[in-house]
Amino acid sequence: MLALRKGLPMIFGVMPTYVYETIPQREGEAPQRFELRQSMSEPALQQHPSTGQPVRRVPVGGTGIMGSASSSNPASAAASRGGCGTGCACH
Repeated sequence: MLALRKGLPMIFGVMPTYVYETIPQREGEAPQRFELRQSMSEPALQQHPSTGQPVRRVPVGGTGIMGSASSSNPASAAASRGGCGTGCACH
Protein backbone atom coordinates (compact mmCIF):
# COMPACT_ATOMS: atom_id res chain seq x y z
CA MET A 1 0.00 0.00 0.00
CA LEU A 2 1.41 3.36 -1.00
CA ALA A 3 0.22 6.39 0.94
CA LEU A 4 1.09 10.06 0.64
CA ARG A 5 2.15 12.12 3.59
CA LYS A 6 3.19 15.74 3.20
CA GLY A 7 3.51 15.12 -0.52
CA LEU A 8 6.05 12.30 -0.08
CA PRO A 9 5.28 8.65 -0.80
CA MET A 10 5.40 6.37 2.23
CA ILE A 11 5.07 2.61 2.08
CA PHE A 12 2.56 1.35 4.66
CA GLY A 13 2.86 4.69 6.50
CA VAL A 14 6.01 3.51 8.28
CA MET A 15 8.74 5.92 9.35
CA PRO A 16 12.19 4.81 10.48
CA THR A 17 13.03 4.72 14.16
CA TYR A 18 16.29 6.44 15.11
CA VAL A 19 18.30 5.91 18.27
CA TYR A 20 19.65 8.99 20.03
CA GLU A 21 21.69 9.41 23.18
CA THR A 22 22.30 12.37 25.41
CA ILE A 23 25.79 13.86 25.42
CA PRO A 24 27.10 13.82 29.01
CA GLN A 25 27.89 17.27 30.34
CA ARG A 26 29.86 16.15 33.40
CA GLU A 27 32.58 13.58 33.91
CA GLY A 28 31.13 10.25 34.98
CA GLU A 29 27.63 11.07 33.71
CA ALA A 30 26.19 8.22 31.65
CA PRO A 31 24.46 8.92 28.34
CA GLN A 32 20.75 8.12 28.21
CA ARG A 33 19.43 6.46 25.04
CA PHE A 34 15.99 6.88 23.52
CA GLU A 35 14.26 6.10 20.24
CA LEU A 36 12.35 8.49 18.02
CA ARG A 37 10.30 7.81 14.90
CA GLN A 38 10.89 10.52 12.34
CA SER A 39 10.95 10.96 8.61
CA MET A 40 14.27 10.50 6.81
CA SER A 41 13.87 14.02 5.44
CA GLU A 42 13.77 15.54 8.94
CA PRO A 43 17.09 16.78 10.34
CA ALA A 44 18.66 14.89 13.24
CA LEU A 45 17.75 16.17 16.70
CA GLN A 46 20.19 18.46 18.43
CA GLN A 47 18.45 18.50 21.83
CA HIS A 48 16.41 16.03 23.88
CA PRO A 49 12.72 16.83 23.24
CA SER A 50 11.86 16.88 26.96
CA THR A 51 15.00 18.05 28.76
CA GLY A 52 16.78 20.16 26.15
CA GLN A 53 20.04 18.31 26.85
CA PRO A 54 22.33 17.98 23.79
CA VAL A 55 21.93 14.67 21.90
CA ARG A 56 23.55 12.78 19.04
CA ARG A 57 22.13 10.17 16.69
CA VAL A 58 23.57 6.69 17.30
CA PRO A 59 24.28 4.57 14.23
CA VAL A 60 22.73 1.13 14.64
CA GLY A 61 22.49 -1.84 12.31
CA GLY A 62 19.32 -2.47 10.42
CA THR A 63 17.47 -5.61 9.64
CA GLY A 64 18.29 -7.11 6.28
CA ILE A 65 15.95 -8.81 3.91
CA MET A 66 16.36 -12.52 4.25
CA GLY A 67 15.33 -14.94 1.53
CA SER A 68 15.03 -18.69 1.62
CA ALA A 69 18.06 -20.68 0.51
CA SER A 70 17.80 -23.07 -2.35
CA SER A 71 19.53 -26.42 -2.09
CA SER A 72 20.44 -26.06 -5.78
CA ASN A 73 22.60 -23.02 -4.96
CA PRO A 74 25.35 -23.97 -2.45
CA ALA A 75 26.49 -20.37 -1.88
CA SER A 76 22.93 -19.29 -1.09
CA ALA A 77 22.43 -22.26 1.24
CA ALA A 78 25.73 -21.52 3.06
CA ALA A 79 24.79 -17.87 3.46
CA SER A 80 21.46 -18.82 5.02
CA ARG A 81 23.33 -20.87 7.66
CA GLY A 82 25.46 -17.86 8.62
CA GLY A 83 28.40 -18.48 6.27
CA CYS A 84 29.37 -16.28 3.37
CA GLY A 85 29.27 -19.06 0.81
CA THR A 86 31.86 -20.99 -1.09
CA GLY A 87 35.33 -19.49 -1.38
CA CYS A 88 34.88 -17.39 1.74
CA ALA A 89 38.04 -16.64 3.74
CA CYS A 90 36.42 -14.70 6.58
CA HIS A 91 36.09 -17.61 9.03
